[in-house]
Amino acid sequence: MKVTLAQLNPIVGDVSGNLERACEVFDRLAGATDLIIFPELFLVAYPPRDLLDKASLIAAVQEALDHLTDLSQRRPTTGLIIGAPIPSDQSCGKALYNAALLIYQGQRYSQAKSLLPSYDVFDETRYFATPPQVRVIPFQDQLIGLSICEDAWAQYRERDACSLYPFNPIQELVQQGATLLVNISASPFACGKDQIRFQLLRQHCLTHQRPFIYVNQVGGNDELIFDGDSQVLNAQGELLKKLPPFVEAVETLDLASPGPPLPFQPLEKIASVHDALILGVRDYLRKCGFTKAVVGLSGGIDSAVTCYLASQAIGPANVLGVIMPSLYSSPGSVVDSEKLAHNLGVKTVTIPITAIYQAYLQALAEHFPVSDLDVSLENIQARIRGNLLMAFSNKYGYLVLSTGNKSELAVGYCTLYGDMSGGLAVISDVPKTMVYQLAHHINRQGEIIPPEIIAKVPSAELRPNQTDQDTLPPYEILDQVLEYYINEGLVYADIVARGFDPEVVRWILRTVDRNEYKRRQAAPGLKVTSKAFGSGRRMPIAARFES
Repeated sequence: MKVTLAQLNPIVGDVSGNLERACEVFDRLAGATDLIIFPELFLVAYPPRDLLDKASLIAAVQEALDHLTDLSQRRPTTGLIIGAPIPSDQSCGKALYNAALLIYQGQRYSQAKSLLPSYDVFDETRYFATPPQVRVIPFQDQLIGLSICEDAWAQYRERDACSLYPFNPIQELVQQGATLLVNISASPFACGKDQIRFQLLRQHCLTHQRPFIYVNQVGGNDELIFDGDSQVLNAQGELLKKLPPFVEAVETLDLASPGPPLPFQPLEKIASVHDALILGVRDYLRKCGFTKAVVGLSGGIDSAVTCYLASQAIGPANVLGVIMPSLYSSPGSVVDSEKLAHNLGVKTVTIPITAIYQAYLQALAEHFPVSDLDVSLENIQARIRGNLLMAFSNKYGYLVLSTGNKSELAVGYCTLYGDMSGGLAVISDVPKTMVYQLAHHINRQGEIIPPEIIAKVPSAELRPNQTDQDTLPPYEILDQVLEYYINEGLVYADIVARGFDPEVVRWILRTVDRNEYKRRQAAPGLKVTSKAFGSGRRMPIAARFES
């Protein structure tokens, strides 16, 4: 049997556009393949969130499924598997199933998703019902065990000693006689996840002695990036086909003569984050209707990496860099920014903010002393810059890309309505130490980010001779503690037991908790680690609790 993996990039809510993509693939390959497999919820794209509450969306999905069913009758030699929300057949509970549908010769067969995740960025129990059973579906000479994303992760254990679920859909499908396991997914990217995913699929094959086909969505939808990484494994857990990550791909494999097994090559960590961020920026702008972006260039490494990623995502001609020196800016801030822009081919404008800042001081002088350069006056400078960037956005329709990293956002080393201003926080899930790793990766074949930017001591340059470490612990320490606290969920005592200064740990944890109000007002960020700020970490603001 020939199977085609359609690793495509749908747009959330665009039922007609996503249907058009499916029909194009089906028309092109009908007769040349036996089965075409699309990702989870493909007709609405993942995650549709509260669009699922709109009856008109579900009606449009039903019309799309009817169209595909009619099309399959006219192309009787080829079937397709596609994901869509469909009305549940239950008298109580949620009204929808997250379903995989096998459409063949004018008939539809469905299997709803059994395991509905409600952790991290997932909230599927908000929308979907659990089906009463799973069942195999006959197709040609196979009995297909059809599952959806989380259904394959029933026995995966990361932090907990036991599984999240009492039921294993894959095991049940095998017990029913499934000869071919197929899983359609919308599995978000996180660095290192590709290796976990491959080992998970391989274990299914080794345990059940069945071949496994996995088709994942690709593309960026809001803060989530989907890497694709679709693959086929044989019953011995050997890799037969693997689609390229972070790009659309439609490829066919003949299961009867698949060729020799392929070696599994895990993605290099920093290279994968690099590619994921470019895809995330490109799709965020494209799917939100923007064609151009504006970035404030400070001469620092964060804005340099952000500007590079934007230029790669939408082309340097579509990126504007705004240089906004103040009386506290070092000469290198301007020179290094201009050199970066030249290397990238990005246009820049320079707007000194000293006169604007002095006007603020004059206006505030009768209300409080402005002779001492405290945090209020530092923040005014950041807010001036944020206002100027937003002016370019309003005037020319540019999307403002904020440049703060995860380390700064974690401890609130950023200014509301200042450097936090923007429509997308590109590197808000990238710790500072990883920003440097990205910079070195960007320069792997020659200078793109000037070495002066990489070498300089990090500074907000909001007062004379300022450095980040005047306020923060060294980033090497800060990022390790943040990894333990945010990503791994460890508490104070566990982190201190790993050899960190107790006072430093206490300061970091308290500062993270205290700045939840800032993060709640931040622009959406792109998720690239196992735990990002945003929808995957839902902490209260008005709370009093110490870990």
